[in-house]
Amino acid sequence: MRGIAEATGLSIGTVSRALKNQAGMTEETRSTVRAAALRLGYDFAQLKKGRIRRIAFLLHSQHNTLSFSPFYSPVLQGAEEACRREGVALSFIAVGPADPVLAQIRLHQPDAIVCAGFFEPEVLVALQQTGLPIVLVDMYQRGFFASVNPDNMRGGYLATQHLLRCGRKRVAMLSGSLAHYSIRQRNRGFRQALFDAKVCADPDLEVMVPAMGEGDEGVVEAMRSLLSLPRRADAVFCYNDSTALAAMKYCLSEGLKVPHDIAIVGFDDIAAAAAAIPPLSTVRVGKEALGRAGIELLLSKPDDNPSQITVPVELIVRESSCDD
Repeated sequence: MRGIAEATGLSIGTVSRALKNQAGMTEETRSTVRAAALRLGYDFAQLKKGRIRRIAFLLHSQHNTLSFSPFYSPVLQGAEEACRREGVALSFIAVGPADPVLAQIRLHQPDAIVCAGFFEPEVLVALQQTGLPIVLVDMYQRGFFASVNPDNMRGGYLATQHLLRCGRKRVAMLSGSLAHYSIRQRNRGFRQALFDAKVCADPDLEVMVPAMGEGDEGVVEAMRSLLSLPRRADAVFCYNDSTALAAMKYCLSEGLKVPHDIAIVGFDDIAAAAAAIPPLSTVRVGKEALGRAGIELLLSKPDDNPSQITVPVELIVRESSCDD
């Protein structure tokens, strides 16, 4: 810190507050200190860490919606339970790439951060520069961050294998953006199951749901394209339950019988899956367990746990995928 203070002409106390991302200075001063630190090769990982007393739970604004809340709300609940047990305060922050993320972090003054779901790489780089411990939940970034994820690939494999074993010949996948790690892994499981069953993957049967707002319009458009194929799909694996429920609603409105005409499987096992008519087959994710594991990984000593944790998933078979 003396070296940075000499390079910038600032006091050691100001340098210390800037590196620890504390309040009480202008953004220009903070940027000057951090630029000098990076130029001099300062290792942010060597900042002295005290006991973690406050954790910020960050959720991307694109996940802070009605369609995503059935998944991320239980994740947040699991994180809250773990924090209460450990006597740690937890604050929730919904942020987007255009938001002043670092200003939000400074406002809450956390000692550590949980990032849930997808975040742009630029946002993660900015968060890393705070020097705070960070754990990603339902997200993975090779080589930089500790993370906790469901076994997404295994779940995609089990769902697709189940549909094939039910005798389905034209299994499609409705997918979100493959920029999302979890969706990309579920798609890998889908393709691996087809390969192992010696079924040729048909590009026409892999449809990305267009982002068209909060409603079901994107799912309807995707299902319409699948059902208009000369050899249409007789089964659909959906990347999450909200998509699967919207797809099933559309199929029923078009006079199709589920699962007789088309079988449907989702992913996540949100509460609405079991309540649907017919009940939705899905891959169960321990959502509260994800949140708890994220907090436990943050609070553990570096050598106590692996930096990457995979939470098992389970196939739940209900009436939407099999006639018997």
